[in-house]
Amino acid sequence: MRVVVEPYDPGWPLRFEGERALLERVLEPWLLGGVHHIGSTAVPGLAAKPIIDMMAGVRDLEDARGAYEPLARHGYVHEPHRPGIAHHFAKREPDGRTAYGLHLTEPGSDLWRERLVFRDALRSDAELAAEYEALKLGLADDHADDGSAYVRAKRPFVAEVLARFGLQPGRR
Repeated sequence: MRVVVEPYDPGWPLRFEGERALLERVLEPWLLGGVHHIGSTAVPGLAAKPIIDMMAGVRDLEDARGAYEPLARHGYVHEPHRPGIAHHFAKREPDGRTAYGLHLTEPGSDLWRERLVFRDALRSDAELAAEYEALKLGLADDHADDGSAYVRAKRPFVAEVLARFGLQPGRR
């Protein structure tokens, strides 16, 4: 799939809220720490790939494997990412484009802290958000046909922001 970064859409938070309500019901037996909107679509005004990224805190990562089937019934497909730290799922549009990304992780995990700290840093610093947006737009042009290269090229910026808060990106 092509890397496409779109202007901010005020509908993104509404899409998150609708999906959060569903996920809170589906994940209720495992949920601890709530369902959070993360990633660029969670930052007002920031251009982003139009994928609503979410993170749900779970009591126990191993026990949360029980959520695979209930999530699958709602269109979520398991896609391994950072095993041992999180379970990752994607929900796609009928044309195959990813509409939602979901990480299940324990509150306090490296992933939990990284995603919330980075989101909150962008939300609270318009200059930082503008710098990140410019980077994303340039990288989307440079790596339009290679999503993995796009993500790898963003990592130094993310690591620099996390370092300001005493964090190092966790295992990949």
